[in-house]
Amino acid sequence: MKTRQKKPMSFKEMLDKYISIKGLDIVVHLKDGKSIELNKNRDLIEDEIVMFDKKNLETRIAIPDVSSIDLYAM
Repeated sequence: MKTRQKKPMSFKEMLDKYISIKGLDIVVHLKDGKSIELNKNRDLIEDEIVMFDKKNLETRIAIPDVSSIDLYAM
């Protein structure tokens, strides 16, 4: 009997999973060398990470620009 192997999650699927966990602090490292700490009011919309600050101003980060992410549990 063959065993089914699970298909590995794509970066976007994994990112979507972690962005929805509000208890995680996430730092996004971009390909141009910048690092951005995401606030708790964040979401993944299509191919962009979208976050809103206290004044409801929107910041968008394109997923292709992301080099890596760091996750911190508080």
